[in-house]
Amino acid sequence: MNKRSSRSVRHAVLQSERFPHASMGLLIGLIFVWVMLWGEFTVGNVVAGFLLALFVTTVAPFPSAPFDGRFRPWGVILLVLFVAWEMMQATWQIAWFVICGSRPHPAVIKVHLKSKSDIYIATVAGVTGLIPGTVVIDTNREESTIYVHIFDCRLAGGTDAARESILIVEERILRAFASHDELVSAGYIPGPSRTYGRLEDQA
Repeated sequence: MNKRSSRSVRHAVLQSERFPHASMGLLIGLIFVWVMLWGEFTVGNVVAGFLLALFVTTVAPFPSAPFDGRFRPWGVILLVLFVAWEMMQATWQIAWFVICGSRPHPAVIKVHLKSKSDIYIATVAGVTGLIPGTVVIDTNREESTIYVHIFDCRLAGGTDAARESILIVEERILRAFASHDELVSAGYIPGPSRTYGRLEDQA
């Protein structure tokens, strides 16, 4: 290794030590979760989310986790629209359910996710918890599974439909932030929208 290469390596190490949070993908993910928690996409919420994400990752750096994702603007837009629609639809369904005085038929379902990444498992759990009528009660990183409490199976269309809706949430997240290899590993044809389909469909 020549002197120039050695200087480059030392510079990279120093940069990583000075900026332990230096992961744009992680910052964007935290900003997205913050905006979703507020339920309103505004400049103020984005700026506040950025400052909070910067503060958290600087003061309490996240443990290292494999993340080689990329930011797809169109995928993020589709994800935001999808989550907003799911939240609105679920809110109306539960409101109508309460007005009618029906008795709920709750259930706890186990969902096997496609991704093995801790980051995406946590993101799926967080986004799923934002949708009224669903509460994530546990996650298992070794098995890439989450356990979700469903308010009423009939509103969800049954347990199978509820699992499928959560897998759609995961796919939307992956298509917004996952790398090419991560999408392929999860069984999806790389692209920002679900219209690209799955690899098994090409077989």
